[in-house]
Amino acid sequence: MDITLSYDRPEDGPGSGPLTVGWFLAQDRGAVLFDPPERVAIRPPNKAHAKSASRCPAVIQLESRYFMVKCPFDLHIGFQRDDKGKAVLVNRAGAASPVRSAKLNEVLTLVNEAEWRFPDRPTVQLHLPYCFIADEPVWMSQLSAFAHYRADPLPGTIFGGRFPISIWPRPLMWAFEWHEPQKDLIVKRGEPLFYVQFEGMDPGRAVALVEAEKTADLSAYLEKLSGVVNYVNQTFSLFKAAEAVRPKRLVVPKV
Repeated sequence: MDITLSYDRPEDGPGSGPLTVGWFLAQDRGAVLFDPPERVAIRPPNKAHAKSASRCPAVIQLESRYFMVKCPFDLHIGFQRDDKGKAVLVNRAGAASPVRSAKLNEVLTLVNEAEWRFPDRPTVQLHLPYCFIADEPVWMSQLSAFAHYRADPLPGTIFGGRFPISIWPRPLMWAFEWHEPQKDLIVKRGEPLFYVQFEGMDPGRAVALVEAEKTADLSAYLEKLSGVVNYVNQTFSLFKAAEAVRPKRLVVPKV
């Protein structure tokens, strides 16, 4: 889809310096649980040899373009069906769980079975407050944490996605497709949930990620976009309308 945008970037104007991307939390409740996104840097300790992977410019370029979002709390979830055949989630940690079941139900949901992509693969969603914004055309891709090794692989895959954060900022979620529902889903606090990658008009520009203020203009804009997925099937069709009500500036770095 071709989208032409013409926002004002402060100071140097579009295309100058690094590609600035802002991040913020959509809500402040429990904010200390959510670590700032981190640049992915998985470098081996061997830097002495000239041909070491840690000194390879291609490896460094790749890592520099991905940022990691970590899991905010421990999860140990099972899947089963109740006596009526209804699909349900089970908190396997029970009383030992660091997250109260009532609170877990607020952030972790089992998608309606009619909406699963495959009838034998349940889909769960972990709702997160992370939002990303930009003041020039930038597309964000959400990807699995492919560069992090897990001794016990997850029993499924995550749903990725790609959309323009310059006109469509939205709180992210971790959507998981459970390929082996007979195996428990276990993720620890601090482990990588997913990566995000940012693409501007010039692929050669570096990305600078900054924490952004949740200004009144930004909050009002988010409110205009909130919940529209419940009313239309193709939210991308609303990009033009979103651009028409977008403030000139979204990214105000937090002091």
